[in-house]
Amino acid sequence: MPEESGEPTGFPLRIAFDSLLAPGRADAGHGANLWSLLPRELAPLLRPSIPRLVAEIRGELNQAIPAFARNPDGVVGRAVTEGIQQALTQFVDRLEDPSSARDERRQVFRDMGRHEIYNGPILDVLQTAYRIGARVAWRRIAAAGEAAGVSSATLCLLAEAIFAYIDELSALSIEGHASARAREVGALERRRRQLLQALIAPGGGPGRPLGHLAEAARWPLPERVRAIAVRPRDSDADLPVTNLDSRYLVDLESADPCLVLSEEFRPLLAELPAELPGWQAAVGPAVPVVECAQSLRWARRTLALVAEGTLADGSPTWFDRSMSVLWLLNDPFLVREIGAKALAPMAELTGKQRDKLGETLLVWLETRRSAPEIAALLDVHPQTVRYRLRQLERLFGPGLTDPNQRFDIEVALRAERALRGG
Repeated sequence: MPEESGEPTGFPLRIAFDSLLAPGRADAGHGANLWSLLPRELAPLLRPSIPRLVAEIRGELNQAIPAFARNPDGVVGRAVTEGIQQALTQFVDRLEDPSSARDERRQVFRDMGRHEIYNGPILDVLQTAYRIGARVAWRRIAAAGEAAGVSSATLCLLAEAIFAYIDELSALSIEGHASARAREVGALERRRRQLLQALIAPGGGPGRPLGHLAEAARWPLPERVRAIAVRPRDSDADLPVTNLDSRYLVDLESADPCLVLSEEFRPLLAELPAELPGWQAAVGPAVPVVECAQSLRWARRTLALVAEGTLADGSPTWFDRSMSVLWLLNDPFLVREIGAKALAPMAELTGKQRDKLGETLLVWLETRRSAPEIAALLDVHPQTVRYRLRQLERLFGPGLTDPNQRFDIEVALRAERALRGG
């Protein structure tokens, strides 16, 4: 190729590679015009050297990135060689015809971002590979151009085209990687949701394929789990933007949102209020993994009592610390029937009288202490307690000496106290 007499028309000589140093510069159209500024005669000059250049780039990559050299004839090895071949061929094709950058030919570089070929960040490896490839290609192309008499101005422009092209390939690989990661994350979330639904399904048991689901969800199946029922304090609240620890199985979008956590990771629950601000949570009992539905049932019952005000909001509220109240109030009809029968002697009292006598009677049943000790607990005068105890003896008669009746009375009074949130 004869020596050119000057620079391409309208192209001011600039520092090579400035497209890398100033990607946000004002002349954004320069990248599109770059290829049209290069002489098309460069393509036939460079095309015959592609096979030799492929081998040279591959050799340097093997030395710099051992993962590329482990199995050159395997899937990864062939993909790397094909990528080098495609990159060089498309570059030369673009020199010959600037409009030849067809999307289907660019797909190979998106696919490179999806490969699992290295024990580390794949994009870092690809960036290194692209830089090495660009350096070797420029070295050989520049030598071929000089030997053919290509002007220094054109060589500078060609260098910029090479590194702009590498920018483009890198962007395609980043796009492919991001797309693959998004699909992977979406698929993993679906598998984790499937696992959670299998765990909390009524009637779940050893016959369910939990092991396979857990393996697909990348959630090691523990021996014991806890279910956590959650609800927003404000019914109109938006779903929280949260990144809960991956050790949780999470469903915040259903009508009855919940979480599942291995009992091994119970300490994580201390951080739950910060992870789900504005939400109430109740933690169910630790159960064998196949009984997770039972844990969730009691977690939801606990949360319902929190919502009613019967249980204090413990953020989170623990089933383990609320079992007696849950037992007392588990069957509202039975509680009412026990109360109506056991406390019938006080039915004719006024509400105020009944409350005072009931309070005194419950403390006496719970503590069996003397009148002065009960008075100290109730913050009243001992004579007041003695008066109330005499009234209770008249109302209940021998029932206060019968163990079974005393038990029913205490159950009824405790249930009333729980319903008042006491």
